[in-house]
Formats: sequence, C-alpha cells, structure tokens
Amino acid sequence: MREYVLIGDSTEDLDINVAKKLDVKLIPFSYSINDEVINYYLDERDGNISDFYDKLRKGAMPVTSQVNPDTYKKYFEKVVEEGKDILYLCFTSGLSGAYQSAVLAAYMVMEKYADSRIEVVDSLVASVGGGILLYETDKKKKEGLSLDELKNWIEDNRLNTRHWFMVEDLFHLKRGGRVTTVEAVVGSALKIKPILSLDEDGKLIIKSKARGVGKALDYLVERVEEEISDFSKVCFNIGNADAMEKAEKIKTMLIERGAKEENIFISPIGPVIGSHVGPGMAAIAYIKGIY
Repeated sequence: MREYVLIGDSTEDLDINVAKKLDVKLIPFSYSINDEVINYYLDERDGNISDFYDKLRKGAMPVTSQVNPDTYKKYFEKVVEEGKDILYLCFTSGLSGAYQSAVLAAYMVMEKYADSRIEVVDSLVASVGGGILLYETDKKKKEGLSLDELKNWIEDNRLNTRHWFMVEDLFHLKRGGRVTTVEAVVGSALKIKPILSLDEDGKLIIKSKARGVGKALDYLVERVEEEISDFSKVCFNIGNADAMEKAEKIKTMLIERGAKEENIFISPIGPVIGSHVGPGMAAIAYIKGIY
C-alpha cells in the first residue's frame, strides 16, 4: 500500500497551535481587500485576522475567490512526485466551486502520473466545522486507516458535523443575499442575531433568530444539549470572528455542562468565511456520534 498524504485547506478554521500538531498539508485560499490580494494561512503569515476585521468595521468589502485548477495541480504534483497518494478534504461545494476545481486538477495530475491516486472528498462543511472534521480525520489517519478507509470514514461522518453560528451584523448577510435590506435594518435596530448552520448540501442557511447576544449564545449551547448527553467525551471547536469574549463565554458554558477544557479549541474564523459574515460572529462545531 502506497503512503498517502492528508491535505486540507485554510477554510478549515482551527487554532494554529492545534493545527501544527496535525500531519496535514494545508492549501491557502485567497481573498482581496482594498485592492490587495492575500493568501490566507492559519498562521496568518500574509495577513493578521484582527486587522482584517478592523478593516471590515471601517467599511471595507472583501471579495473571496476559489482556488483554480492550476493552483491545485501545483500542490498535488509536489506530493505525487514524492511517490505518495493524496486524500484532499475540500471546502464544501455548497459555498464554493473549489471542489470542482480540485477534481479537475486531480484528473490532470493522474493523467500525467499514471501510478498516482488522488481522492478529493467534498467535506460539505465549513469554517470551524471544517476544522473539527480535519482534526478528527487526522486522528483516524494516525490510527492507521488506509486511504479508502479514511475516505469512507469522512463520507460517513461529514453530515454528523454540527455547525451553529451566531452572526453579529446582518448587513454582511444582506450583501451576500442571505437577508433583505428591510430585514437587515429592522433586525439591527432590534438587536436581532441570526443563527446559521449548514444544510445537507453544505449550504449556509438561517435556522433561527435570537434577540441579543446572551440569548443567541444560549441558543447555540442548547442545540448541543439536544444531541449530546455526555459533554466530557466530545471535542468542541469554538469559532470567533474577532469576538474572543463570546468564545470564552461559550467555553465556560460548555465546561459547566461537563466538557473537558483540553477538548475545547478556540479558533479564529478566517477571512474566507469572515468576508461573508462579518466581525463579531461566534460558533460551535463538533461531530455527533463518534466518541
């Protein structure tokens, strides 16, 4: 059996100190802001996340772009030239065309390198959901799963990945067509906080609305309580879009319900997702039924 490499991308938001412990290669996604194109890496080498959100607060309107097939081809070729196969856990096809680009690139590389094998898996997840799925996938790989076994494990568990997002500012959702102008104006005046998740197609959807930050955070944790009976066995990935106070509050609430501190990650929500939801967003992600 040929050795294989697990690849992810920088849409899979995960604390950098956790990510450094993974045996994973990460492909950066890019965004442009104030006419500058920036590659986003989890270690923020090309751009500070706090600076990014400060620019959004001052009115900047970033634009994200998917990785093109040639870029994927370059990354894939580096691995197969070492005689290794690839399993790429890709950003959800419900929010980007990156999956189609990766599949095309994989086909081109396998045509050129006849002995190579590249499996591109549509994660159907995003942001901290992608981060926790990547984390758990890496654990399974280290347990010795073959490429086929790991691919099957991802496909069996990707829809068990739960995402619950609280958005602070409705105007970023309006810009992306998620809410109307009237909803944004009225909702902001009433301090309405939309609660979002991902559906089975990996698309962002509004699940509910809460009035005020406190009720919104309560709602997130209550959704976890509906599915998890023993918090001590679950790994949680808490996301924050320059909103550490909210993330710490969520962490406290999870610990109060029995979660272990060492099983809770607080991860920044990177610019790829942050461009569409804005600063102040907070999130919880975990995988149901694997512990």
